[in-house]
Amino acid sequence: MRLSPAPALDPSLAGSLVLLHLAVVAVGLALLSSASVSASGLESVRCRLQGTPRPPAFSQDGDFVIGGVFSIHYYMHSVDHSYTSLPEPLQCTGSMDSRELRFSRAMIFAVEEINNSSYLLPGIMLGYQVHDSCNLVPMAVKVAFQLANGLDPMFDTGEQCSGSATVTAIIGESASTPTISMLRIIGPFGIPQVSHSSTCACLSDKKQYPTFFRTIPSDQFQAAALAHLIRHFGWTWIGAVRSDSDYGNNGMAAFLQAAQEEGICVEYSEAFSLTNPLSRVQRVADVIRSSTARVVVAFVSSWDMRILLREMERLPSPPRQWIGSESWITEPEMLRFGLCAGAIGIGIQRSVIPGLRDFLLDLSPQKVSNSPLLTEFWEAAFGCRLGIGIYLFVRPSVVHPSFCLSVSLSLCLSVSLSLCLSVSLSFCLSVGTSSTGVGVEEKMCDGSEDIQQLKTPYTDTSQLRVTNMVYKAVYAIAHAIHSIVCEERENSTVNCDKNLNVKPTQVLERLRRVNFSRNGYKVSFDANGDPVATYELVNWQIQESGNMEFVTVGHYDASLPLDQRLDIEREITWVKNSTQVPVSVCSESCLPGTRKAIQKGKPVCCYDCIQCAEGEISDNTDSSDCLICPEEYWPNAERDRCILKPVEFLSFHEVLGIILTACSVGGALLAIATAAVFYHHRNSAIVRANNSELSFLLLFSLALCFLCSLTFIGRPSEWSCMLRHTAFGITFVLCISCVLGKTIVVLMAFRATLPASNVMKWFGPQQQRLTVVSFTFVQAMICTLWLVLSPPFPIKNLTTYKEKIILECDVGSAIGFWAVLGYIGLLSLLCFVLAFLARKLPDNFNEAKFITFSMLIFCAVWITFIPAYFSSPGKLTVAVEIFAIITSSFGLFFLLFVPKCFIILFRPEKNTKKHLMEKASNDKRY
Repeated sequence: MRLSPAPALDPSLAGSLVLLHLAVVAVGLALLSSASVSASGLESVRCRLQGTPRPPAFSQDGDFVIGGVFSIHYYMHSVDHSYTSLPEPLQCTGSMDSRELRFSRAMIFAVEEINNSSYLLPGIMLGYQVHDSCNLVPMAVKVAFQLANGLDPMFDTGEQCSGSATVTAIIGESASTPTISMLRIIGPFGIPQVSHSSTCACLSDKKQYPTFFRTIPSDQFQAAALAHLIRHFGWTWIGAVRSDSDYGNNGMAAFLQAAQEEGICVEYSEAFSLTNPLSRVQRVADVIRSSTARVVVAFVSSWDMRILLREMERLPSPPRQWIGSESWITEPEMLRFGLCAGAIGIGIQRSVIPGLRDFLLDLSPQKVSNSPLLTEFWEAAFGCRLGIGIYLFVRPSVVHPSFCLSVSLSLCLSVSLSLCLSVSLSFCLSVGTSSTGVGVEEKMCDGSEDIQQLKTPYTDTSQLRVTNMVYKAVYAIAHAIHSIVCEERENSTVNCDKNLNVKPTQVLERLRRVNFSRNGYKVSFDANGDPVATYELVNWQIQESGNMEFVTVGHYDASLPLDQRLDIEREITWVKNSTQVPVSVCSESCLPGTRKAIQKGKPVCCYDCIQCAEGEISDNTDSSDCLICPEEYWPNAERDRCILKPVEFLSFHEVLGIILTACSVGGALLAIATAAVFYHHRNSAIVRANNSELSFLLLFSLALCFLCSLTFIGRPSEWSCMLRHTAFGITFVLCISCVLGKTIVVLMAFRATLPASNVMKWFGPQQQRLTVVSFTFVQAMICTLWLVLSPPFPIKNLTTYKEKIILECDVGSAIGFWAVLGYIGLLSLLCFVLAFLARKLPDNFNEAKFITFSMLIFCAVWITFIPAYFSSPGKLTVAVEIFAIITSSFGLFFLLFVPKCFIILFRPEKNTKKHLMEKASNDKRY
């Protein structure tokens, strides 16, 4: 847009205009005075606003007004407090931040876009009041009061000097510290504040700041992202600088905590601000120059960073890899500092706002002239001074300051006189001179200035980052208001009631539930008023042209799993335009399989590498601790990964298992063969004399005893664990019951030979069968109760050996296990005692002797089994138990049946009733 020069007016015509405007001013003042007098008589209470109101930089009336606060200037005019007169009004001074001016204009653009929308707040006009806070707390507090109270110096409310807020919500402030100050003022009134740039993590505390929201992510996420980034590139030895403000101090505190969790050491942490003496900034620069850490993390505002980099440029220093926070890493004006080439940091995502650039460049002469801020921007941008001729479309040479004042006053009749004077007088006095005060004529703007060709942060829309945060904040408030005053009818039309009294607390409540998308960007708030944290990884790269530019090399999304949050998509250029990642460590990396041992008296990142202990591994480089392998795993030889422990159990395929299986099957086959021999010679005297029925039952039970040992071999399972102990217990009781029955029969048989003895009628075949069944039934009941209440089950023994797993059966109920063994032992002891009593009976073939020896061997085997069982490790425990079963079974078999088989097969002459009935004393050979 060009400001075209206007033709000069005739001097006489100019004079006439002056007189005309003076008359208009006089009439206006008279009307204001009479209106004031009449109003004072009508109202009972006149309320006066304390202090001097500060006019907004931009304003527009509307059905609902949104406040805006931006740090358009850097400094505030110092006020002399003499305490003898009222202090001068607070005024912003210093250079203008045209980027912040763009933010404020983006807010206006969004409001106008919504006012022209047919789907969002149709028929509703949003207004705005945009203020400049100078990035300082006093001005931010003053602005907060004005937004809550209004600008009228005097107002009538009837009985009390109180009323509702003049704005429904506030957008801003840009910096965290002024934002906190504003929240202390407006928070108690329930006025929601949506910030576009205040990132301090402290603002997420809803107990302190219940009315705060923001469209920019919290520094808590940024700190975690920076720590993740640093750890990703293996930097464990860094320096840190921060702004001495809420933004820098809270942000650095969060970063240091995240860095500590990532195992990153900080060599130094220095704080400064632009208000500090230069010596403080010099000291920080000297610390950076003299440090050994090659990576510097700067959690610094853009204003503070400029001061530090200017000082760093003053003296040469070793190259440093700069890591930046979002406040300065995407600031275009920072690109002039060549020492930051290769810097990398976290930036807000770039975005596109259709129509914004055209709106920013659409600065008509009237818009520029009506706004002191735009006038200041125009003059600073083009290096010329706007005269009053621009306002009236005449040449500045024909305008007198008094004429400027009269025109300004005539345009302000509808507002407060004191407010009009504070603006108009200062401006008109400034345009009344065209010299610098030192005799040098200033260049006057002639209308040839072309804003389309202007290269400033205001006109730079190539990477809209924080600007989009302002845009989304306006839309978030609009959606909240829309949900209150608008309703959708059946015919899909939206009806909005602009006369509805909307309170800020209602907007606050609806903001918590806002969820929409605009230009492809999702807008919502979590319970802390924060949005979803997504960042761009921005790298400062020198292009072929020699210019330094921002290049997006990756992204960070805090909503993803930890290992997927950082995504690097392009090659990064490091310090000195290198493609190699710089190294910044205190000690060399520890290889996998080792851990870091901190050197005494040194930071944790200065360490020695020690091999992991037994059972532990480290699978990453620079592991601070070794990891204990899970119970079923064991380290490999390099101790850099866990491998499954070998599983051990008594298998059918190993030598020991084959031997025991052969013995078990062999014993069963011998028992079967013996039964066949006995059956073939069932009518012989020795078979008939030894109770053939019990003998066959005993051989059957011995075969089962041999075979039950097979259930102890192989991988344990639930069925095999229950079967092996119960089968063992029942078959052995059946076996010993048969032996006990034979022993009782022998004893009773000799008692039956006594005169008048009929005892044998109580120990006939039926009684013998009943005895065996009864003894066996008791054991079966014990086993049944054991299986029902707490049966044996397979377990993995991880304690006997550290490096392997022993599969074995847990007995479940120890009482059940020992009850089974105890019952077998009781019957064995009873059988041994009875057989011992019958050992000297005068038969030629006294079976009681063999029963005595067999029970002696049986008891000896199982008594020695107990200590051997508990002392045998691993699968040998099962082998000992199988050995005891087979040995005791063979003992019974050899002593009870081998002598009989020998007589049957090799001494048939002794297999006669006559020989068996002879006394042992008559046959000394046997």
